Amino acid sequence: MDLRTDAIFSIDDDVLVPCSTLDFAFTVWQSAPSSMVGFVPRMHWLDMEKDGLAYYKYGGWWSVWWTGSYSMVLSKAAFFHKMYLDLYTYKMPSSIHDYVTKERNCEDIAMSLLVANATGAPPIWVKGRIYEIGSSGISSLQGHSNTRNKCLNDFLSLYGVMPLVATNAKAVDARSEWFW
Repeated sequence: MDLRTDAIFSIDDDVLVPCSTLDFAFTVWQSAPSSMVGFVPRMHWLDMEKDGLAYYKYGGWWSVWWTGSYSMVLSKAAFFHKMYLDLYTYKMPSSIHDYVTKERNCEDIAMSLLVANATGAPPIWVKGRIYEIGSSGISSLQGHSNTRNKCLNDFLSLYGVMPLVATNAKAVDARSEWFW
């Protein structure tokens, strides 16, 4: 992919990011350009093992809040290196592309798995204010959690391993904090 920049900022059409927040996130990405750097953390955990097969659960915002850890940042507002866009577009298995197209969902999980598989490292969650102006997104639909669980496990069956790495670190702009 012949792009003039190394940084890709992926953003959904119903998300607004103030310029100062975007600038800080870009600075964080510049310090770790192989990482996925974003504002919307999510997690996974091993739910059960049966007959030698692992089954994972996808955890939304409240799971992140409750545990203080995360293993994904959603591509609805995230920086990543252009090489991952190339890998996603041209090298990722067509079955994942077909799944995303059919379900109209889970491209963010696919990207998180792709980056984690390439790096062996966790993403970086940036503390910053973003505004989600859409109230009727697919995450509000009934069965959304089950859909996310299913796609996570279906994608993992193609990878053959769990590449996601959990962390509890968060990038915070020290200029905006009163206390350390």
